[in-house]
Amino acid sequence: MNETVIYNGGGWWFALALVNAGLAEGKGRGRLAWFLLSLLLGPFATLIIVASAPSRR
Repeated sequence: MNETVIYNGGGWWFALALVNAGLAEGKGRGRLAWFLLSLLLGPFATLIIVASAPSRR
């Protein structure tokens, strides 16, 4: 049971990291950097990306 929960949670965490990478790219930020950061921070990275202003580049 616990192994299944960890596996499913890990899948959602990875999917969220992919979504965050796309959000970050849309705001003019580095996709790979935010993907890796999202693997560590998860939903907190989503909040940071959504709350941040777009890059001026």
